[in-house]
Amino acid sequence: MVQKFVSVFAEFGVLVVVASVFADQIGLPLPAMPVLILAGAIAATSTLSAVDLFLSAVAACLIANTAWYLAGRWYGSSVMKLLCRISINPDSCVSETQSYFERWGSGSLVVAKFIPGLSILAPPLAGATGMLWFRFALFSALGAAIWVGTGIGAGIWLRPQIDDLLPLLQRVGSTAAVLLVALLMAYVAYKWYRRRQFFAALRMARISAAQLFQLIQAGAEPLIVDVRSATAHALDPRTVPGALRITVSDATKHLEQLPRDRDIVLYCTCPNEASAAQVARLLMTHGFKRVRPLHGGLDAWIAAGYAAELRPAPNPAELVPEVEAGEPR
Repeated sequence: MVQKFVSVFAEFGVLVVVASVFADQIGLPLPAMPVLILAGAIAATSTLSAVDLFLSAVAACLIANTAWYLAGRWYGSSVMKLLCRISINPDSCVSETQSYFERWGSGSLVVAKFIPGLSILAPPLAGATGMLWFRFALFSALGAAIWVGTGIGAGIWLRPQIDDLLPLLQRVGSTAAVLLVALLMAYVAYKWYRRRQFFAALRMARISAAQLFQLIQAGAEPLIVDVRSATAHALDPRTVPGALRITVSDATKHLEQLPRDRDIVLYCTCPNEASAAQVARLLMTHGFKRVRPLHGGLDAWIAAGYAAELRPAPNPAELVPEVEAGEPR
């Protein structure tokens, strides 16, 4: 049984690896690393070529990543919003994930496959932010080579342990296949549970675009805060007039600068106002009472027909100006 499995994998292993890697990189919840490790172990003891495996897997990565790069190039921020809605990883729905891209630029493509969230977001972000195709292809290929090489190399290194494991799988027979499917389903279920838990933790009262407009018209002088990352702002430079900029990662640095006797309204462009709600919860834990995310974010404000202003793409390191409590804006 084991020998038959090895011989079948030696014959079709390249196709299995290509399909697995492509599915992983296109965004399906099917981790390819275990397949790469198994393929590396079998390649070490059969006619299956480790070089063919490596080149085919890297090519599958590049095909999937190029598809996302072109989607980002053509459709911009709408692609990231779609990914946030369908992703089972809640980290990809908040702006911290984009901070890697902002800090490392092209280098983020090299490490993206090892970082949850960034793996699927980096290629469309590269396209949406106008990274040159040659530069994207170079760094993406380097990242794919390191990731694939790590998996296949681990399989070759762990070959003795995997050789001991295969007879065990033979003895349990079909139970092993059922167990593997069950583990995969449990992994997906756990990710969905974490996603639901993440958004449940951010449930709080929102303010609508109409309510915010009424506050402004009534002279209540709410403090409006744009919590989008520099990358998100570059993709859509429109802002609510007069809004301050405080990114999620920098929110704790500016707590003393924010007024406690005024309404604070925070907005972003991510589904479920995840980033805005995250900052709002942080402020509430530090004693701020009049804090609410803007329901629907910037998109809802613009869709309602209210004024927006264009600002140049911000420097991620820009400082937030101080706003004294009660100071008119």
